[in-house]
Amino acid sequence: MVGGLVLSQAQPHQIATPRTTTAPAPAPEKKPRDQAQPCPCVAPAAAAVSARSVDEVRKAQARHIKLGLDRSPRHARPLLAACALSGWPGGMDLAASIFDYLDEPEAFDYNTLMRGHVSSARRDPAAALRLYVDMLEAGVEPDHYTFPFVLKACAQLAASRQGRQLQAHVVKLGLQQDEHVHNSLISFYGKCGEPAMARQAFDIMAAEERTTAASWSALLAAYTTAGMWGECLDTFVAMVREGWRPDESSMVSALSACAHLGAYDVGRSIHAALLRNAARVNTIMSTSLVDMYAKCGSIENAAAVFDATAEDNKNAWTYSAMVSGLALHGDGRKALQVFDEMLRDGHAPDAAAYVAVLNACSRDGLLEDGLRCFDRMRLEHKLSPNAQHYGCMVDLMARAGRLDDARALIGSMPMGPTDTAWRSLLNACRIHGDMDLAELALEELRRLGVANAGDYVIVAGMHAMAKNWDAAAALRAEAVDSGLAQSAGYSAVEVRGEVHRFVSQDMAHPRRRDIYEMLHQMEWQLRFEGYVADTSEVALDVDEEEKRRVVAAHSQKLAMAFGLLSTPEGAPVRVVTNLRMSRECHAYSAMISEIFGREIVVRDRNRFHRFSRGSCTCRDYW
Repeated sequence: MVGGLVLSQAQPHQIATPRTTTAPAPAPEKKPRDQAQPCPCVAPAAAAVSARSVDEVRKAQARHIKLGLDRSPRHARPLLAACALSGWPGGMDLAASIFDYLDEPEAFDYNTLMRGHVSSARRDPAAALRLYVDMLEAGVEPDHYTFPFVLKACAQLAASRQGRQLQAHVVKLGLQQDEHVHNSLISFYGKCGEPAMARQAFDIMAAEERTTAASWSALLAAYTTAGMWGECLDTFVAMVREGWRPDESSMVSALSACAHLGAYDVGRSIHAALLRNAARVNTIMSTSLVDMYAKCGSIENAAAVFDATAEDNKNAWTYSAMVSGLALHGDGRKALQVFDEMLRDGHAPDAAAYVAVLNACSRDGLLEDGLRCFDRMRLEHKLSPNAQHYGCMVDLMARAGRLDDARALIGSMPMGPTDTAWRSLLNACRIHGDMDLAELALEELRRLGVANAGDYVIVAGMHAMAKNWDAAAALRAEAVDSGLAQSAGYSAVEVRGEVHRFVSQDMAHPRRRDIYEMLHQMEWQLRFEGYVADTSEVALDVDEEEKRRVVAAHSQKLAMAFGLLSTPEGAPVRVVTNLRMSRECHAYSAMISEIFGREIVVRDRNRFHRFSRGSCTCRDYW
């Protein structure tokens, strides 16, 4: 139901009952279509086609009324289309008025008005659905142009049930093989968060009916909306292998998938294909490339794309992507420079831009700069801080050691304390070793009903480091009893366009023997250099030998070993993990970069760490 509306079932065609709305002028006696006189309509129709404003359409409509043609769909059609599709202020109201005077409007007229309702600036998808019901009740049979518009209305309303009813109408009317209808179904299910149904609609289509612009792109967008990045990238590769040339929409979806998966090689190949096939990279593609390179660990390539983009081709989103990328890499100073450049170029920062720059200050420990940006947002740009901005400020203060100030800021948040703010404080308590405040933060997360397994793990780990094993065990048991399951930790590395994923103690990879042999060689060389494993963060009450065994086959180390085995000498090894970087893995990665002469790039769940010649770009601030 949408606004009290339940869609009717499709009915056999029947003659519509004329509308009873009183027209401003008496209507002439209707004649059969084959006896209609053509002479008076030519001038008004031509005027409607060339009309450039609502006022001009009103004049043309007045001539129609004077000639008695305002009720004729054939004569009023140009006026209706001009108003519904022009985007003029007040255009849709006038279009609805013209439509209401029509005698026996046809499918074309309903379609035109529906299209206006889902495409105009004053979008009204519920009105499009009501119009579809009116169409059925009037006995006007929908055609293959009707369903793309009405399915788009359902997608805009996230009206999944109504969309399914429409699919039944499609089958009943025998339109299930129409490519436009099918593409609209794929898009509808994708936008409603049902990628499996989108895939099903795609698979039903014959191969020759699929098009890059609609079929493949709609499926890729469905996977992107659902966060199914692996499926999105696999589908993109399948599309290219079948000989389809990617369009802009499909490349944006694939680049987004590359960014989330850290699939640098695939993203770079997409960029190369784009340069071969496009005379100029537009704003959307430039922004997507900046985002992809930054999230895949190559901030240099992100900066190169950003710098190569013409100034008139950059918008606030392009600048925000660059600032966010620099924040992810911990380069707060450079992020502030790009933000200032954005302001000098006349781009007004929005809420997202300020989230990016505040994050950059937090990641680089720029407390005073962050405080100035927060004030500038409120006082100069008149933007009210939202929960994300307050979360950034809590993180900034807490990381800098001002835990009490951070706690006070949480208490002053206009929208009330949020889980993000308390979680930022909890993480800072781990960094600074404040057990009492960590317990308070966990209790507040419990009170809000948003505590997750990771929150319990942090506090349990703090107890374990203090050798308070009973308290650590009690917290872990409480998390299990509460049904909080922690997602499995993994680390992934891309080799020749394929992403390989590892978990701790992993024995499932086809090359496991080679990987563990490499791991043994790495540790042997590290010990020769004086390396001793740091087991202080192993939250298990076991002996030291067992702790060393646990950290030795950490997922990040397995991914690193496979990367060293499988990539050319001197090539960077890029690892993506959903875990927080531990002190042990940080020290281990730094030494590996020194001994093997490789750059090791690790994206953890918060930021990038780039190890080269024994040091990290984070400068041990994470």
